[in-house]
Amino acid sequence: MSNGSILIINGPNLNLLGTREPHIYGSETLQDVEDAAQKQALALGLNLATYQSNHEGRIVDRIHEARGNCEYIIINPGVLTHTSVALRDALGGVAIPFIEVHMSNVHSREEFRHKSFLSDKAVAVICGLGTFGYKAAIDFVATKLEAARV
Repeated sequence: MSNGSILIINGPNLNLLGTREPHIYGSETLQDVEDAAQKQALALGLNLATYQSNHEGRIVDRIHEARGNCEYIIINPGVLTHTSVALRDALGGVAIPFIEVHMSNVHSREEFRHKSFLSDKAVAVICGLGTFGYKAAIDFVATKLEAARV
């Protein structure tokens, strides 16, 4: 396992960041988010990989590939948050601690967005901070990894 390795996974429709409902998700693109995350991880001495897919099975496959190859997953599962038992089982099956991230405050949106199939298994949940949520998640992971080394 690579020391200080993080995988960021973005689910369905997050490839549309910057153009999809900018009043909710802002104007930063997914590439902007990934570039900022890479820069932050590098500054913290962490290895970072990113992945985005609109397909549930591909995301499950990517989670499986992470087993033994990373120490934390940061995941914005998008709408799969509220629908995917497969995603829940994949994350549980690889036993990699994960942080669930949502750019919007899902609790102030439609009722169906209030239920997450992942939150009770996540080590942390961040919502409503926009793209800053990714930065907060990376900082959290860096703090946890540092504490584990002491």
